[in-house]
Amino acid sequence: MLKKKFFPLISIVIPTYNHADYLSKALQSILDQTYKNWEAIVIDNHSTDFTNKVISKYVDPRIKYLKIHNSGVIAKSRNKGILLAKGEWIAFLDSDDWWTSDKLKNCIDYSNNQIDFIYHDLEIVSNKQRFFRRKITKTHQLKKPILVDLLVSGNVISNSSVFVRKKVFEKIGFIDESKALVGSEDYNTWLKISNLTDQFLYLPKKLGYYLIHDQSISQKNMSSSYQIATNKFLSVLNSEQKIKLEANIKYLSGRFNYLNLNYKKAQKDLLFVIRYSSLKLKVKSLIMIIHILISFK
Repeated sequence: MLKKKFFPLISIVIPTYNHADYLSKALQSILDQTYKNWEAIVIDNHSTDFTNKVISKYVDPRIKYLKIHNSGVIAKSRNKGILLAKGEWIAFLDSDDWWTSDKLKNCIDYSNNQIDFIYHDLEIVSNKQRFFRRKITKTHQLKKPILVDLLVSGNVISNSSVFVRKKVFEKIGFIDESKALVGSEDYNTWLKISNLTDQFLYLPKKLGYYLIHDQSISQKNMSSSYQIATNKFLSVLNSEQKIKLEANIKYLSGRFNYLNLNYKKAQKDLLFVIRYSSLKLKVKSLIMIIHILISFK
């Protein structure tokens, strides 16, 4: 007798604020999924654009829509979605990103009782010229202990790629809603999860798209929130690993100041990165340093 296949419910949490221009693409990518047992929970921070009009076009009962005031803390919206979720699995999708049609099917096909967290690659899309940035968020299978690798490697997991058991969020006390963590609350969450379980699985596939635009939180200087996100976990690192983590933080600061033409501030941090960081960040930092030196002539 053939074993009956089980199709668990997947809850997709979509926080949004004034992203009416992008939301339709995100929602359509969900409707286009080959895996059909899902619910989408759109948490709107009382948008002032035409988000209401966009949502009204979707009459599918699997799409739920509610508004909350999150005071600029997106973690509050995500936590609300997790609390309302009825699914065994939680998938995050930022309202300006979208998925390939086989995203959910791939995640379900590779899930099993030994997996708590799945993530994959995303293609980066931008309508502007972008320097020192990847075209694909190509990551890797994190090595055990996952917590240590995440701290040293940096945040290699994109929010719109994650697929996590709901019970895992419950066990870690959900996402930290501190304002000081805004921009790095996702990284802090992966660290908390990896402190609980090592059952992470990387799918080496491009299963979605990550949009860069003027409203993106990634346009901000993330070094401060990134440091706060990692502070509680430093005890698991040795001295060499702590220096590599510090170099990751200084790269964020150096790149931000470089792109905003604060060359003096950028140069100090980038020189530290060249001395202590990975080869990839050393090369990127060296290119920026050379440009700074040329600019000062």
